[in-house]
Amino acid sequence: MKKWLYAILIIFIVAGVLAFIGYQKVFNPVVEKDTTLLIPSQSSYSDVIDLLTKSKILNDINSFKQVSGWMNYGKDDNIPSGRYDIKQGWNNKQLISKLRSGDQDPIKVTINNVREIQNLSAKFASYLEVDSSTLLRTIISDSVLKKYDADIGNIMTLFIPNTYEFWWDSSPKEIVDRMSKEYDRFWSKDGRKEKAADIGLTQREVYILASIVEKETQLNSEKQRIAGVYLNRLERGILLQADPTVVFATRLFDLRRVLNKHLKTDSPYNTYKYAGLPPGPIYMPGIKSIDAVLNAEDHNYLYFCAKPDNSGAHAFATNLIGHNKNAQRYWNWLRKNRIR
Repeated sequence: MKKWLYAILIIFIVAGVLAFIGYQKVFNPVVEKDTTLLIPSQSSYSDVIDLLTKSKILNDINSFKQVSGWMNYGKDDNIPSGRYDIKQGWNNKQLISKLRSGDQDPIKVTINNVREIQNLSAKFASYLEVDSSTLLRTIISDSVLKKYDADIGNIMTLFIPNTYEFWWDSSPKEIVDRMSKEYDRFWSKDGRKEKAADIGLTQREVYILASIVEKETQLNSEKQRIAGVYLNRLERGILLQADPTVVFATRLFDLRRVLNKHLKTDSPYNTYKYAGLPPGPIYMPGIKSIDAVLNAEDHNYLYFCAKPDNSGAHAFATNLIGHNKNAQRYWNWLRKNRIR
């Protein structure tokens, strides 16, 4: 009889020890430091183990393997992809619950300061899992261009510069669809659609003109006045003669000064040769440049040129005589300071 009691006691003791060990494996802290885990699409369970091993964030990878088996994580390699912020002090249950649920954390994506659509694709790819060339092919695909009544040269007008939250594993289609919604949201605010109609431009044309304003000045205080100059020229059928469009047409993006030979470049983007706006933006304009066009100054200026100093400011004129005087002052200053 005593032998049976001893046997039962031993069983209870062993069960208790095993339960305690199991409890520790599940609830003891295993994450040793804050980190961000990026799990690519189509990853397998073994891929996750490799990521955790290489990141060296767990103090016991074997306990993770055991508990993930108990919690059915990785069964049939059904692994949710994404970006996961992992916190120091988490136990296996917390970690596996997060990874198993696919409760990923968003990443902030800032799009600005890009010249062409391929640069924009590369910008997205620098933040997200998506491949740059794959995203580019989607953006300029026939289906997308047709949907937004665009072409390769002006599809970038769909993308409003700002900082957005995205899922790291967003697909190319999801990215385009999201930016379309942000486009609609942007233009529905602050009476922007109505303001565009008031100045006789479409939303796309506003964006294109804003791209010229963006490259003409870095001074926000001047943008509305410069926008007013170009609107005056458009209204009167005068060539825009915007130097930044010539730079874009020549593809000499490091060009510091536009010379007469550059003005002869035959391109629809050369506003010294072709009337009206260029067929697409020459740069992604900032929101301040877009709003500067929508809220352009009402004045009679038709010309502007750089002031003879290093301020980046411009001198404005209502006629060619005044403009030539301003230009001469500027050229004299260049020669005096031996600036070429």
